[in-house]
Amino acid sequence: MSQNILIVGAGFAGVWGALGAARVLDKAGVGSGDVEITLISPKPELQIRPRLYESEPQRMAAPLLPLLDAVGVNFVEGSVEEISVREKTLSVALADGQKRLLAYDRLLLTSGSSLSRPPVPGLAEHAFSVDRIDDAVALDAHFAALAKLPESPARNTVAVVGCGFTGIEVATELPKRLREWFGADVASRVVVIGAQDDIGPDLGPNPRPYVSEAFDSLGIETVLGSRVVSVGADGVRTESGTHVEAMTVIWAGGMRASSLTAQVSSHLDPLGRVEVTPDLRMAEAPHVFVAGDVARARSDDDGHYALMSCQHAIVMGQFGGHNVAADLIGLATLEYRQPFYATCLDLGEWGAVYSEGWDRQIKLTHAEGKVRKQVINTQWIYPPAPNRAEALAAGNPQASFD
Repeated sequence: MSQNILIVGAGFAGVWGALGAARVLDKAGVGSGDVEITLISPKPELQIRPRLYESEPQRMAAPLLPLLDAVGVNFVEGSVEEISVREKTLSVALADGQKRLLAYDRLLLTSGSSLSRPPVPGLAEHAFSVDRIDDAVALDAHFAALAKLPESPARNTVAVVGCGFTGIEVATELPKRLREWFGADVASRVVVIGAQDDIGPDLGPNPRPYVSEAFDSLGIETVLGSRVVSVGADGVRTESGTHVEAMTVIWAGGMRASSLTAQVSSHLDPLGRVEVTPDLRMAEAPHVFVAGDVARARSDDDGHYALMSCQHAIVMGQFGGHNVAADLIGLATLEYRQPFYATCLDLGEWGAVYSEGWDRQIKLTHAEGKVRKQVINTQWIYPPAPNRAEALAAGNPQASFD
């Protein structure tokens, strides 16, 4: 009877985790009759989430079935509702409405993150987001409907709540997109609202002047230092009493790990991520490995921890996939390490700013930065071609281990 590796979630960590696990079994000569790898997700696609601020978000998905078939990974279309670590089972709500109980010998949890939506009055009813493809498509439909209305300051104004990475990229892309929707001569207004005193508070001092320059160049306004207390059809109101009149509010207020983490561990950080050992294992359940946005994992020897980003999720997935398979067949696991860190922030028509290192030393800006961002967004973060050799190679967590 074959043993089972289950991988929950087809985000960046889950996809590269499946490739990493398949690579270990292939190198060890273990066939599917001995160990089966199964990836579970609501849809057989990888949503290219970092691109959902761009136009045509409905195109931002990469099909997975050909890739999974190439490396011998099974796919179950459904949503995991319950995880029993004690019983080593998952309860899955299948796409056809049926329920299915799946047993595992090893589990790789890569269920990702979602937009944090605090209980702000009116947020659920009136705010849009770019968290998932469906959300971004709904935003596009909203703009299409607004384009049919008479021009007014409120129609032409977008309030972006959140001054972090996502909020900045959404805001700087909007002037161009609003011209596409409302006409080349539209007098649009984009206002970024944040509780912090600075734009991009987590970016540090080096990129911030370039963000400010881009905001000035694109005419983007800011309302900082006061949190949003209500969202309505007519805009947003902050704690300080400022009201921004806008018929479009986009919420970009941070991320939180999948709620499935609370079912497997009581050791969660403030973002809901599971505390893991160096090889991405749960100490209290050694048959469970965790990678991607749901893992609080140390990425280097200098005390840095992986962020909720595809950059970290891909590599963590490679390590998690390697380790979950290696552990099952009695091979040594690897300590997750990702010492290289880079940041590339899209700033719309101004360009982009690319930095390296946790101190974010600026390497490329303006048009040169934009070229790098386009390469990242259109090539580097996409899965490999459904070619077995290429796909298995993509699962290698560190080429030097070969």
